[in-house]
Amino acid sequence: MSFSDLLDDIGGQGRFQFINTILLIIPGIIMASHPLLQNFSAAVPDHHCQTADNTLPGSSWNFTSSDVLLKAYIPVDEGTKLSKCLQFSKPQWHLTFENGSFFNISETQKIPCQHGWSYDRTEFSETIVTEWNLVCDLRHLRQMSQSIYMGGVLFGALIFGSLSDKFGRRTILTWSYLQVGVVGTCTSFSPSFEIFCILRFLTGMAVSGAVLNAVCLNVEWVPIRSRTIFGTLYAFSFSIGQMVLAGVAYTIRDWRKLQLAVSCPMLLCFMYSWWLPESARWLTLKNKPDQALRQIKKVARINGLANKGKLVTLEVGMIVFVPSSLHKGTSKKVQFYSNLKCQCPISIHCRCCNSFAFYGLIMDLQKFGVSVFLVQLIFAAIDFPVKLFASASLMYLGRRRTLGGCMLLAGIMIISNAFISYDMKALRTSLAVLGKGLFGAAFTGVYIFTGELYPTVLRQTGMGFGSTLARVGSMTAPLIRMFEDHLPSLPGIIYGAVPIIAAFVVIFLPETLNMPLPETIDDLRGTVNIYTRQLFSHSVFNK
Repeated sequence: MSFSDLLDDIGGQGRFQFINTILLIIPGIIMASHPLLQNFSAAVPDHHCQTADNTLPGSSWNFTSSDVLLKAYIPVDEGTKLSKCLQFSKPQWHLTFENGSFFNISETQKIPCQHGWSYDRTEFSETIVTEWNLVCDLRHLRQMSQSIYMGGVLFGALIFGSLSDKFGRRTILTWSYLQVGVVGTCTSFSPSFEIFCILRFLTGMAVSGAVLNAVCLNVEWVPIRSRTIFGTLYAFSFSIGQMVLAGVAYTIRDWRKLQLAVSCPMLLCFMYSWWLPESARWLTLKNKPDQALRQIKKVARINGLANKGKLVTLEVGMIVFVPSSLHKGTSKKVQFYSNLKCQCPISIHCRCCNSFAFYGLIMDLQKFGVSVFLVQLIFAAIDFPVKLFASASLMYLGRRRTLGGCMLLAGIMIISNAFISYDMKALRTSLAVLGKGLFGAAFTGVYIFTGELYPTVLRQTGMGFGSTLARVGSMTAPLIRMFEDHLPSLPGIIYGAVPIIAAFVVIFLPETLNMPLPETIDDLRGTVNIYTRQLFSHSVFNK
């Protein structure tokens, strides 16, 4: 009897599975805010150089009108917009009069802002940009802070992925919840930009560890036929979290208070996370049958099948009775199996490309020229119909075709957007929304897909390693935005081309629809032999 069959016997889609998923969804909703906080906590309001005095030289006239001062001190860029980073070396008072000749000022040299900046605070009362003046020569630090956060996500995937295979899924998940709550709260009290970046790095680490282990705990407690349903339900937590973030950010316009609001609730999640059961698959493969048996009986009892739970001792013994040489899968063994050497780079490449394009698209909502709160809400809402479609597609068309199709269409949308005029706000926003929804669907597919590709003995290590390299993409994405100063359409072209390339690489991955989760490396080797024969006996898109 396989573990999946055992789960069916004790209520594979029972009360426990839904409670477990809901308890994992709640922190997922909260954590969905952290990667996207940049859109609000680092928003760039309209700004110009701060004016220094308001007295006309050689006279006793005092100008208190801000419009008059701006005309005298701040040059105008192309069109009628005030320069964001330059001021006149000397005030041009003659520009404040209708005939422009009250004074003959010959020196009109423009210099960088000398007295700081004045910010429009109608939309945001305070952001890290306004607090630490991350504009003009320091404007790239804004994108750098997001890359540092993604660096934390990368490091967390590497560290927590391996640790969870050693110490268990629940232990690392609980620690990650605590770290997000504590470090996120401390971030709201950052005294400097440097401290802010360090704390954001640590927050990213914890978010990565929490997501990886939540996905694993979710998929390892459901039978084969239910993996897509429960995986999609968990994926919806990020969509709901993005909608919640739009409302919270609209209500709280100060970045410190906003940071506090999305961090403190994680401490409550930490408190109840001790109830979550450890993965029985992991306990079994770690030669802890007694603990695995207790967890299985607990699940059976919650599902109202306590009597069946008492009868699973023999089945657990049969599952545990696997040669120890197969249990002790290590990263070194991976390199000796050609199937893993092939599909690991491909799955990692797909995750990296999807992360790169996704975060490149959603991390600068101000560029659409529409309210950032509205765009954030629409970006979140599109996930629901698209992910429902993706869920059905994953169950009926398979993993490969769904993932490849979503990434291909999303890439086409983003490239098209790069060539549309900024004046066509509605069209640009619509294409971006559709592209974002397709990327979200691809994320759902890639998490389910990669979770099914690795054997249990290496699942978290493999997913953690894949997530680590995928974050190279999300780290790089904000930096590509820096090219907008020189060629505005280039970032969009890059963000669109990368997932299109990945879409064609997906076809070389094995289809895992309705296939049992591999428990050991030998299980994986046997199933991949079947996949290989299918790949070469049918067209690449056939299951």
